[in-house]
Amino acid sequence: MVLHAGSGNKNAFKALIVAEYSGVNVDLAKDFQMGVSNKTPQFLKMNPIGKVPVLETPEGPVFESNAIARYIARLKADNPLCGSSLIEYAHIEQWIDFSATEVDANIGKWLYPRLGFSTYVAVSEEAYVAALKRALGALDTHLASNTYLVGNSVTLADIVMSCNLYLGFTQIMTKSFTSEFPHVERYFWTMVNQPNIKKFMGDVKQAESVPLVQKRNAAPKVKKAKEVKKEDTKPKPVEKAEEEEEAPKPKPKNPLDLLPPSKMILDEWKKLYSNTKTNFREVAIKGFWDMYDPEAYSLWFCD
Repeated sequence: MVLHAGSGNKNAFKALIVAEYSGVNVDLAKDFQMGVSNKTPQFLKMNPIGKVPVLETPEGPVFESNAIARYIARLKADNPLCGSSLIEYAHIEQWIDFSATEVDANIGKWLYPRLGFSTYVAVSEEAYVAALKRALGALDTHLASNTYLVGNSVTLADIVMSCNLYLGFTQIMTKSFTSEFPHVERYFWTMVNQPNIKKFMGDVKQAESVPLVQKRNAAPKVKKAKEVKKEDTKPKPVEKAEEEEEAPKPKPKNPLDLLPPSKMILDEWKKLYSNTKTNFREVAIKGFWDMYDPEAYSLWFCD
């Protein structure tokens, strides 16, 4: 089987590590180039939206990293990575979902705007960091009395969680940040030093600083070619200068357009309001007052 992804992709790590634990042969596609290889017609037949990783199997392609990891694990009968009972299997799935929606998602929402992949909004970042701390706090509580997420050995849930934490630990979660979660720290360093994991991740080093906010690269402006006017070869008759046409009357302006521009961008408040799931008063309401521009807007309280 062939895995189409870059060698340093944390989502590719999931498949490769599960394959290593399961004794399944999975090879990385040779000379894979992100942005090139995943745009070819052959790749788009396997995943129409061009995302990686994609696993090419004799039965057809599989995309989405967690689905790929599950598929590889299931190739081995009675694989201990999948648990030894129905309840263990349910708990493994539980932590895989938690890792994706609570840990990985919030790490990405904190990291990617700083790298310039999406718009950076400071008040939104506060909400994402708060949500990540809440998730890591819950994980830390669980790991206070558990070496692994489920049972007494490495499972699929641990592999997925470790790969998702890898992005945070190496890119943005500094020691001063993770020190609030000592059991998560112990768990992560234990996992990445497992031989089957270290084989792919190598020597992991924690981020020393939070990346500075990068400006998004604007799309290059396409200059329009100047039209070359053909000169009229016919001699122009001498005519009396015509009067200039009367300029069209300007349309009446909306009175609101006459107001000075406001520093408060309502769309940013809407995004913050919609994305705040916890600590609403501390995040969303505080964000409103931080953005509020009393020179442009007025507040009315009605009974």
